[in-house]
Amino acid sequence: MFPMNFNTTLLIPCFLILVLTSFCQAAIGQTLAVGDPIPVISAKDQFGTNFILTTNLQCLLVVKEMACAKSANHKLADQGAGFLEKHGAAYLMDIHTMPGIARFFAFPKLRKYPERIVLVDTAEALARFPMQDGEVTVLSLTPELRIKKISYWKPDSDPVANVFE
Repeated sequence: MFPMNFNTTLLIPCFLILVLTSFCQAAIGQTLAVGDPIPVISAKDQFGTNFILTTNLQCLLVVKEMACAKSANHKLADQGAGFLEKHGAAYLMDIHTMPGIARFFAFPKLRKYPERIVLVDTAEALARFPMQDGEVTVLSLTPELRIKKISYWKPDSDPVANVFE
């Protein structure tokens, strides 16, 4: 079985630590689901204003891919200023992988959009948000900022009206 000098008294605690560590890592890294609270997000918009989650927020649009973000930016801009606010929505764009030189050119362009774009600059902030390639994640929220519904919007092909149905 085990060599004579093998200490079996350490085997059980080590096994338990390994199992508990794996369980905790899975729980922490779990994708957000219906019923989950929205985690605190610390970010600024394209004008440098702090973003704060408020109870009047009914919907979060979250995008991680730049190509998808560009399509979404254009479609939202076509709706005019105040469109997201009218729907109680906030638009979060993941920029943590954007190189510094790209930011130098991108930020002035982003300031031209009429809608507020919250620029999330850390990988951890959006790591648990559900995502699908080429789509914007749409999270409908309860007044307590819990996820009521998860859907996806394809800005390349779907009209913006589908987002708030």
